[in-house]
Amino acid sequence: MTGQARIFAALVACLAWGGLILHVQLGLGRNPNFTIWEELWRSGRYFTVLTNALTAVTMTRMALDARISSGFLAGLTLWMVIVAVVYHTLLARDHEGIHWIKDQTEHTLVPLALLLWWLHFAPKTPVTPRHALLWLVWPGAYMAYALIRGEIDGRHPYFFIDPPLIGWPKVLMWIAAMTVGFYAAGRAMVWLCRRLSPAPLDPTGRGPAGLRPRSPKDRGHSRADG
Repeated sequence: MTGQARIFAALVACLAWGGLILHVQLGLGRNPNFTIWEELWRSGRYFTVLTNALTAVTMTRMALDARISSGFLAGLTLWMVIVAVVYHTLLARDHEGIHWIKDQTEHTLVPLALLLWWLHFAPKTPVTPRHALLWLVWPGAYMAYALIRGEIDGRHPYFFIDPPLIGWPKVLMWIAAMTVGFYAAGRAMVWLCRRLSPAPLDPTGRGPAGLRPRSPKDRGHSRADG
């Protein structure tokens, strides 16, 4: 990680943390009887909040020069871009003032900043088609969590996973559609990684072309080769 990459990562982390702090502060303003822990629990029902928190932690670690896999960084970027797309196509509301700033920070500025950081600084290999399936784990786990939690406390965060509102058949249709959408977006991300990678992958998609395992005969040359 270059110094420039770490500085940019720190800026993305600050933006994400700032949006989360603002989200909690506004929530406490609407619910003055809540403790901060109760507000954190309430806010934790939303995919946007959880994914912004994951971004804040990850980019803080990147700013501190942590080693994080290229596959996870690409997946995180994909999830945040989908947060922006879903918000602006399905969930956007007319807010003003500080509420508008909070919404735009969480749903527009952080996804855009993370995407720019990933495009300029993140490693793009080794990312393979199987990552498109692995990237379904986070949204899949979230949907299971949101549905179970909604059945327990009676509050569902989004209309498309709200069985009392639209019924289970439509919820399952939405889940299937979102799964297909996430997977298609994941395959597009794999393609983009290959286009941006300086080292082309071999035809099997297992890693950079031209690499082969060392044979026993290579051991005597390992030091000289560096």
